Amino acid sequence: MLLIGVVLGFLNSLSAEEFRVGDKKAFNEAAKKAVGGDQIILKNGTWKDSILKIKNSGDSDALITIKAETPGKVIFKGDSRISLGGRHLLVEGLWFQNPTGEESIQLRADSKNLGNDCRVTNCAVTNDDTNSKRKESSRFLSIYGSGHRIDHCYFAGKMNEGATAVIWLAEGTAASHRIDSNHFGPRERLGKNGGETLRLGDSRTSMLVASCVVENNLFEKCDGEAECISNKSCGNIYRSNHFIGVSGTLTLRHGNDCLVEGNVFLGNGARGTGGVRVIGEGHVITGNHFQDLSGDDERSAMCFMMGIPDSPANGYFQVKRVKVIKNVFLNCQHNILIGMEGHSKATLPPINTEISGSLIQTNQGKAFEILCDASGVETEGNSINAKLTRAGVKRLEPGSVGPSWWEN
Repeated sequence: MLLIGVVLGFLNSLSAEEFRVGDKKAFNEAAKKAVGGDQIILKNGTWKDSILKIKNSGDSDALITIKAETPGKVIFKGDSRISLGGRHLLVEGLWFQNPTGEESIQLRADSKNLGNDCRVTNCAVTNDDTNSKRKESSRFLSIYGSGHRIDHCYFAGKMNEGATAVIWLAEGTAASHRIDSNHFGPRERLGKNGGETLRLGDSRTSMLVASCVVENNLFEKCDGEAECISNKSCGNIYRSNHFIGVSGTLTLRHGNDCLVEGNVFLGNGARGTGGVRVIGEGHVITGNHFQDLSGDDERSAMCFMMGIPDSPANGYFQVKRVKVIKNVFLNCQHNILIGMEGHSKATLPPINTEISGSLIQTNQGKAFEILCDASGVETEGNSINAKLTRAGVKRLEPGSVGPSWWEN
């Protein structure tokens, strides 16, 4: 079987075509012809108000590649978008500057043609136009379908309402996306809900199992709202991400059974910096490092919310069966808060929950702030005021994530 695969890959490489295109019309014509192994190369320059769409599919061993002639030198402006509605498509090296459209990168061609098993890499979507605050909602990246990988990209500067990046879920489709090695750069405060940097699902689909992996990403000064990451689905993994000077939290807002492992939260002197906010059931939060965080209440280093009896989908489900194990809290103003009320009807405290094996240094605040009946929370086996140092935390630097061509 391996030999057959090698032979087929060789034959595909011999028959592959290269389309060099200089505008949206030429791209869309090439997109109709492209098959597995073909490359569509976008010529360097500025592409204004260019809507690119492809529905054709490649193969797992012979992708259709859409790439910049020179990474970072194909610059889209205005109402521009690339829409991927096929399978096994690869997009690399594109830069969307100061976008004005509803989306810049969309992993579907339309509602009936979703992308699957595609990869977007070495791309950027940025805004530095301070006069571009739009009233309508938009997104830099919308992910549909299943099996995508988004990696080594840079997203920064979004100013209007709407999450920077959204994973959309649907019944009967296992998302199983991988979001890794990206740099999510500064986003200013929106002043209301809708300023998330990354959202996985929504209230309506929050009980679906998404099984996405978000790992090795750098979130830097992502201050859009209290939820830097908004988890609204089940079975996701958040691993080895670094949050630097983020005035917000990784919020397990809706959904159950997520893993939060090995992440680093560094306050860096910024106002309102937080860690992890916990709602729902079955989560495991382990091996994370929280340091120099200044946030309180929902933005504490770790916050357990109160639940609403018979909560609606967009409410607050009771915290149940959560394990918080072997985390480090160093020099945070508010460490572990249990019983924060996010709603007047929230009366259910966490139950069947364990906080153990953690190292908590309380130079600035108490180890635990208890605002409710905490009899359902076991807090044994933690080391309070242990001798902790600032050494041993190697933070992700911008040059180790994001596009290879981006000058930090």
